Amino acid sequence: MRFIKCFWPLFVLLAFVYVFDRSWGVIPPLGKMFSPFSGFLQNGAAESSTKDQEFLLRGLKDEVTVCYDGNAVPHIFAQNDEDLYFAQGYVIARDRLWQMQFYTLAASGRLTEVVGEAALAYDRFNRRIGMARSAAAVATKLKTDTMVNRMLEAYAAGVNAYIEQLDYRDLPVEYKLLNYHPERWSVYKSILMLMNMRNTLNGGSNDYRLTKVLAKYGKDVVADLFPGYPAMESPVIPEGTEWGFLPLTVPAVPNQVAALPDSNLMDLYMPEPRPEIGSNNWALGSAKSATGLPLLANDPHLHLTLPSIWYQMQLAAPGVNVYGVALPGTPAIIIGFNKNIAWGVTNVGSDVMDFYRIAFKDTTRSEYWHDGQWKSTTMHIETFKLKGGKMVYDTLYYTHHGPIVYHKAESVNERRGVPVGYAMRWVTNETDDSDMRAFYDLNRAANYGDYRKALTYFTAPALHFVFSSNEGDIAITSGGKLPLKWEGQGKYLLDGTLAAHDWQGWIPKEQNPTVKNSPRGFVSSANQSPTDTTYPYYLDWSFTHPARAIRINERLEVMTGATADSLRQLQNDTYNVNARRVLPRLLALLAKDDSIRQSAEFDALERWNYRNDADAVGAAIFENWLDNLMVGIWGDEFPREDQFLYPSLDRTFELINKEPDARWFDKVSTPDTVETIDDVIRESFEKTIGEMRRRLGDISARTWALGKVKDTRIMHLVPNFASFGRVNINNGGGNSVINATSSTDGPSWRMVVQLDKEWPVAYGLYPGGQSGNPGSPYYDNMIDRWARGDLDTLLFMKRADEASERLQRHMVLQPKK
Repeated sequence: MRFIKCFWPLFVLLAFVYVFDRSWGVIPPLGKMFSPFSGFLQNGAAESSTKDQEFLLRGLKDEVTVCYDGNAVPHIFAQNDEDLYFAQGYVIARDRLWQMQFYTLAASGRLTEVVGEAALAYDRFNRRIGMARSAAAVATKLKTDTMVNRMLEAYAAGVNAYIEQLDYRDLPVEYKLLNYHPERWSVYKSILMLMNMRNTLNGGSNDYRLTKVLAKYGKDVVADLFPGYPAMESPVIPEGTEWGFLPLTVPAVPNQVAALPDSNLMDLYMPEPRPEIGSNNWALGSAKSATGLPLLANDPHLHLTLPSIWYQMQLAAPGVNVYGVALPGTPAIIIGFNKNIAWGVTNVGSDVMDFYRIAFKDTTRSEYWHDGQWKSTTMHIETFKLKGGKMVYDTLYYTHHGPIVYHKAESVNERRGVPVGYAMRWVTNETDDSDMRAFYDLNRAANYGDYRKALTYFTAPALHFVFSSNEGDIAITSGGKLPLKWEGQGKYLLDGTLAAHDWQGWIPKEQNPTVKNSPRGFVSSANQSPTDTTYPYYLDWSFTHPARAIRINERLEVMTGATADSLRQLQNDTYNVNARRVLPRLLALLAKDDSIRQSAEFDALERWNYRNDADAVGAAIFENWLDNLMVGIWGDEFPREDQFLYPSLDRTFELINKEPDARWFDKVSTPDTVETIDDVIRESFEKTIGEMRRRLGDISARTWALGKVKDTRIMHLVPNFASFGRVNINNGGGNSVINATSSTDGPSWRMVVQLDKEWPVAYGLYPGGQSGNPGSPYYDNMIDRWARGDLDTLLFMKRADEASERLQRHMVLQPKK
């Protein structure tokens, strides 16, 4: 007994060591986490902003100088391309390593390894859509492209040089919280980063939803409520533009254009296109500029996160000196400018994802029927390693279309009695390996010819590349690989047994929509229809609502003597074109009801100037009302919970203003009563006001202001790490205004470039910071300025030894022999 009493403190200590040095489920080793010497507190240590550093790194050929300005933006000066991209990888990894690795885990379907079984469904879907296998195929093909492969290998070597320096103390806090360690970087992982962005911009489809509408209501209703575009104003390429090429023969429309869905199979979730994932860009010609040389602006709209989506930097080496934003995990500058040109991008939104109903021979799914014969599938066994060691398996089948994304063991075609599945053809899975070559060349481009040549290498996602040069040229081109289709192909689910439903080839890239030096003196895009009906090829039946495009073009049309600040102000424009188009009709109806007309809410709408400013009460009411109005009109016939698609805002406004007797205003749920548009308007308004009063209290300028109601927030990539995010960001905007800031999405980078014969002047800002470390002063330091609509003047250096009071420190990278 005395022996036990003597040693019991040691036993307790050993027990504590055992408990706190081990992970328990998703809980990390608490002893390491709370260690004052190596735990999470080390990540909160303030970063030095003035201390110069020098590192010896194996893999460099020559010395590289990195100059950091007061915003923690690195300006990298190297003596050759390989060292430039090595240094880029090294520098970005120092700030964003965890973010880079997290995105690659998501794209490759491996999140279960770090967050556990909760991510299994998400991982399974990402494996089935094929990004990991396609990225691996691209990485293999790249080995034959000496220049691009060298670029990516050098970048990976730089990332790995940083990883090799790390011990537990230095790990980003997310690694400590999630209890895993960095993996070595590779070319494959850089390609996964590009795959992830492809998925963000075109990883959705309404094929199934519209096919359900077709099956329920027939082709006449679809033609009426879901007309083929462009049925809208202000296409990207102005009406009347001559195409200047001899088009290929467009495939004829077959007799059968759709495959009706099987109700026992397609209850699986199919992601929708995200209209809020958009963007604005424009270039103003010399005649409208105060300096006589073009101006260019770009603000890509994406889901706002911390760490920030983009990373700001300058890259300089013999033959290149470029500034802009990079995508962490990939080399080069994606959006930016050099001495002679500037460029920016928006999403084209063309239909590059189609689903095919596949008829299998039997339940083995080893063969499927196509073009009058049985063809073999390719089978892969996918292994999911869950945190804790458990293994889960899934079988992935490929057809000539692509992977089978949807299938169930018991699924049988209701009309033919054969096992069925749904395969996906998606441009993201095209294994072209030239996207990085496009950005490599854009970074070095000097004129319009260089710009057009660079775009011949670009594959996906299809982007509107806006361009300006100090030779006075402006242009906009839909860059990317676009499938050659018959009119309407892919509007509905396609029949995988019919060869006529296959993609029929590709639109020649030199025939993609483009215009140079438009007579109107500017070019612009805001995700609206790329062309008018004279364009000879089918791109899609639906594009983003044109409200932003209409407003941009109205402002640019009358703009003269423009400066960079003119374009900054336009980026922050909050005028609501939707309100102009429909609110007068809505208010005229409400005014017939005395009790509504005399309410404070009606008064706020009537006095509202149609601007979605942060303090605008009318804007908050209108935005919420518009959502309820759409549900009131379409929710009964096209229930979203059953995966039906609503008609567009364009068609809805047309019905409200021009077809008030349309049958769609009558509610199916009240067969003994015939409702009119007046009833829907009144009921949706009363519902909106009731909801807002319950949530916000009585109307007031403070609690009902748009900025308060919208509540913009920028959260960490891991939802559970809420304390690493920013909430209650007070700003204006909305999905359909130029300043397209909603509660969770918005301009992820604002840039304005004033070109010059000598040296450009540029401005930019994004909603976050350079560092991925939540304890860093550079983690979210740009958010407040971004919310105000400010832009920073960008420091674009001519050489490494250039003196500037804005420089804070230098880092020298030396070759380690």
